[in-house]
Amino acid sequence: MISKRKFSQIVFWTAVVCLAGLILIAGIPLARRIVYPVRYEETVRSLALRDNLDPALIFAVIRTESNFRERAESGAGAKGLMQITDRTAEYIASSRGIEAYDLFCAEDNLDFGCWYLRYLFDRFPDERTALAAYNAGEGTVRGWLSDAALSPDGKTLSEIPYRETEQYLEKI
Repeated sequence: MISKRKFSQIVFWTAVVCLAGLILIAGIPLARRIVYPVRYEETVRSLALRDNLDPALIFAVIRTESNFRERAESGAGAKGLMQITDRTAEYIASSRGIEAYDLFCAEDNLDFGCWYLRYLFDRFPDERTALAAYNAGEGTVRGWLSDAALSPDGKTLSEIPYRETEQYLEKI
């Protein structure tokens, strides 16, 4: 027979474990909403489907690029949620026959950013290489791939010479 004190301890710790489990289960959706704001979820899921991209990857790019700030602007002039440069935006708009856009408009920026990710994945089938190109530029990564010290096979990167790009890939 167990003592009343021992029984009380068992009941207490069982309740604590159950409560912790409930908080954890209930907290996951809340934590997800904090990390990945819901207001872009519908747009991101739609664009992910259109461009055959993983929505989680798109959210990771947005978080890394702008921390979900629509009006973010880098020192290099990259703008919006997915940090698109004017030069890249002009290329995307020209390729798609789009005349008017606003890189600070969430929908336009997400549309361009997802299209550009798909474009890079079509040219660099290795995810890490495609994401390096998103950060450092397509031409830069092509140069790295032609350097046997950085890319023994010419298709994937064994080394990233830019510390910023290496850190970017770690965050994604």
